[in-house]
Amino acid sequence: MKRVAVIGVGQTTYGLYPERTLKSLFADAAKAAFADVEKGIDPGDIDEAFIGTLSTGGSQLGNFAPLMLESAGMAGVSGRHVENACASSGYAFRDACRAVASGSARIAVAGGIEKMSDLPRERNRSWLGVSGDVEWERLAGTNFPGIYAMMARRHMHEFATTKAQITGVAVKNRDHAVANPKAQFRKSMTLDKALAAPNLAAPFCLADACGITDGASMVILCDFDIARDFTDRPVEVVGSGGGSDYVAIHDRPSITRLPAARKAAREAYEEAGIGPGDIDLAEVHDCFTIAEILAYADLGFCEEAEAGHWVEEGVTRLGGEKPVNVSGGLIGKGHPIGATGTGQIYELANQLRGRADEPSRQVANARYGLAHNVGGSGGSVAVHILKAVE
Repeated sequence: MKRVAVIGVGQTTYGLYPERTLKSLFADAAKAAFADVEKGIDPGDIDEAFIGTLSTGGSQLGNFAPLMLESAGMAGVSGRHVENACASSGYAFRDACRAVASGSARIAVAGGIEKMSDLPRERNRSWLGVSGDVEWERLAGTNFPGIYAMMARRHMHEFATTKAQITGVAVKNRDHAVANPKAQFRKSMTLDKALAAPNLAAPFCLADACGITDGASMVILCDFDIARDFTDRPVEVVGSGGGSDYVAIHDRPSITRLPAARKAAREAYEEAGIGPGDIDLAEVHDCFTIAEILAYADLGFCEEAEAGHWVEEGVTRLGGEKPVNVSGGLIGKGHPIGATGTGQIYELANQLRGRADEPSRQVANARYGLAHNVGGSGGSVAVHILKAVE
């Protein structure tokens, strides 16, 4: 297998853009990614493209990838739509890595996009539900806030995790988002204010959930041997793993761990030849606050019973021993479903090149970064490990 490098990344600012089209958002992310390739690259040089989206609202279900590619000047490139719920572009990135590593593509693109502001709140909730088990969860009246709330309740029961520790994830990530010019929610909140927010699904309040978001992101990858033809600061993809699980949580033996995440992480660590202790920063899928706490243990950073204390003690804050979601995560930066996976790669690539878009949030001397992208409540998970290149 060939070595794989990231040579360009681009992302829109996440937010609500009811006046924008899918094509215009993706074109902006693509333009930024091509501009990020220091020595230049022609869109016609792309061999394969993988575009992730849930297609929220169904505004463009057929020929989605070709439509996005034409908007970005890549008409004619072999492209396909990748859908794995919220892990769609995480898997698009995995597919692009595999295409380059196998030698079937010299240069590939992975991208993602979602436009969620077109739908009224009720239809957004309904559309998001299609990522769960429709027969046994959605039609029974459950939704993702309720499902993750059950996970949180069980975690509190099994490991004495407190509500303040869980909601502390939101406080941390909103603090991180303040310095991120690409983030949707650039306003911090105190823990007291977060805990006093309206109820969502006990034990969650509104602060414990990510919001509705529009946005796009794109990553350009190539054979590592030719990476310096395009940039002096490539970032190497040293590990990639994927996993799936029962979609309905009642079929799982435990709801306080995600086996798909553990499998994906194990594969990524083995491929990279490193362990959890080597990771300098991570972008994890905090669709709800408990999801980040679950990720700490699923990724091997700590034991389940320690996870809540890590939040409380500042271990995962910028400047802490293991910075997590310095971008603001899904709660602070935003969660345009299909764009999240490659948006995480955008953040890691810039951090590992020492080019955080705001110097105050640069993780010093970062060598390894990990991206953790979850579909639904853990039915699909992609984990990637990137390495800084001297």
